[in-house]
Amino acid sequence: MTSHRNGSTGVSDFLLNCFVKSPTWQLWLSLPLSLLFLLAMGANATLLITIRLEASLHEPMYYLLSLLSLLDMVLCLTVIPKVLAIFWFDLRSISFVACFVQMYIMNCFLAMESCTFMVMAYDRYVAICHPLRYPSIITNRFIAKVAIFVLARNALLTMSVPILSARLHYCGRNVIENCICANMSVSRLSCDDVTINRLLQFAGGWTLLGSDLILIFLSYTLILRAVLRFKSEGAVVKALSTCGSHFILILFFSTILLVFVLTHVAKKKVSPDVPVLLNVLHHVIPAALNPIVYGVRTQEIKQGIQRLLKKGW
Repeated sequence: MTSHRNGSTGVSDFLLNCFVKSPTWQLWLSLPLSLLFLLAMGANATLLITIRLEASLHEPMYYLLSLLSLLDMVLCLTVIPKVLAIFWFDLRSISFVACFVQMYIMNCFLAMESCTFMVMAYDRYVAICHPLRYPSIITNRFIAKVAIFVLARNALLTMSVPILSARLHYCGRNVIENCICANMSVSRLSCDDVTINRLLQFAGGWTLLGSDLILIFLSYTLILRAVLRFKSEGAVVKALSTCGSHFILILFFSTILLVFVLTHVAKKKVSPDVPVLLNVLHHVIPAALNPIVYGVRTQEIKQGIQRLLKKGW
């Protein structure tokens, strides 16, 4: 298919070519990806409704969890429906504007999610290391300020990459070897030098996600040090249980991201389709598992869901 011309860019739409080396992956991925998408949307919607309707869950910790669920749902809706449209109906075309809007939302909301995990780690640090001061530090006003900070920091600092990519000159090729409009996959189609674009992507990613992960690690190190000082075995178990759900969510988020980065580093040794697959899965697996982990491990949420189901029946 020939590229459509546009006076300023040379290309008015792109074609997403998901798995260049392994096209049959689309067949066996379509059903499980659909189920994961439905699970992610249903579980997060249930969690949001439960927290909204249950007065006992109107606490800062659950507001942070609501924010995480909203971010997960937006990321899923930005990526997975288009991927499924490619898998099921071969609708590979995406407009020039839609491609860069998708790129911006993915970069922005991924950074927002990382920032939210960092705040959740701080919340657990205050709860365990300074329990008496927790009600005065982690307040609804604090959560409102956090939400504004998460939105403003990431909306502004992730804007430069898609803007710079959109300003490149795309003179002919329009086939993106990816399921989504990832910055590096799109910018390599440009006829211009993309060195600055790559450096900006690298610097921005490590500055935002790297700083968040360092602060998360620091928070849990301080939590672990405080827990080991507890004399009561019951207090240790309770403290670790309280942090368990948060830690599992962070593992979901960071493990897939780490594997994705490593496969890019070792791209000569692995199929180019593997990073593409991991990039897609990173937008749906954590979103599907996060609310389930909280629903299973948090007694208050579990009881809230049960009460809502009884009212529904």
